[in-house]
Amino acid sequence: MINIDKIIECSSLISPYIHNTPILKSDSINELFSCEISFKCENFQKVGAFKYRGATNAILCLPKEKQKNGVITHSSGNHAQALSLAAKMQGIPAYIIMPETSSQVKIDAVKSYGGNITFCKPNLQARESTAHNVKSITRAEFIHPYDNEHIITGQATASYEVFMNSMNFDVIMTPVGGGGLLSGTALTTKLMTDSISVFGAEPQNANDAYHSFYSGNLVPSVNPDTIADGLLTSLGLLNFNIIRKYVDKILCCSEISILKAMTIMYERLKIVVEPSAAVPLACLIDNKDLFLNKKLCIIVSGGNIDLQNFNWLIYK
Repeated sequence: MINIDKIIECSSLISPYIHNTPILKSDSINELFSCEISFKCENFQKVGAFKYRGATNAILCLPKEKQKNGVITHSSGNHAQALSLAAKMQGIPAYIIMPETSSQVKIDAVKSYGGNITFCKPNLQARESTAHNVKSITRAEFIHPYDNEHIITGQATASYEVFMNSMNFDVIMTPVGGGGLLSGTALTTKLMTDSISVFGAEPQNANDAYHSFYSGNLVPSVNPDTIADGLLTSLGLLNFNIIRKYVDKILCCSEISILKAMTIMYERLKIVVEPSAAVPLACLIDNKDLFLNKKLCIIVSGGNIDLQNFNWLIYK
């Protein structure tokens, strides 16, 4: 099981390879929401997302005899980029299974980080069968994007960095898709203190984590439809078990509020964020009274967005 000693050890292990990302604040945002918000900016992390923490830890924790054959995963997003770069930094190959419908900007990013791409049909069965075939040839080690102890421990280091700076918060909140970041954040928080609540944030149009959390049963994501494309996947089993034990609430938000939150962060924090990273602030917009006069930390999960194809005017 993951304990605080493992999280501290992981933080030390990956620190030469990652960025200790900044924490930003905005007086105007605080006034807008009548609370005090700290933004832990993982959009400034290598590959532009928190995923690089977990990918780096997963590779560094592999025995040398397993590292030599490389690593493999199926992903069209930030995990694909993160694993590609983390593998490149250790001088080992990374085999990435990507849906043939993946955006060109994501394909180009994976290639630029050294990933060896194999395309497949855009469904989970095709991803898994293609990964199995490539693994049988390469004997690479499969690294799941979120349902993996080393991945979760790596993601936990983002909140550990926050708490090394300050623990003067009422709530810490992250987006939730597969659950790697939320489960890691919940572990760090609850293993270090009982005084801080942990909230997950999810789009209303992709709210399987919400239903899973409040029903007590793992509910799969079915036909999610949200601009927060990093949150389309279902919760992992290991992630769900941690979230059930340590998370206090999961909140949901509208698509319009995601766009409003992105606009606020661009205009007032002056930073690039992807839709998934704006979901916690969007949940604040839709649940404003819950945070009145509170001290809140939001982990900004990433900043990878295809600006040429993004419609900012949907809610105008």
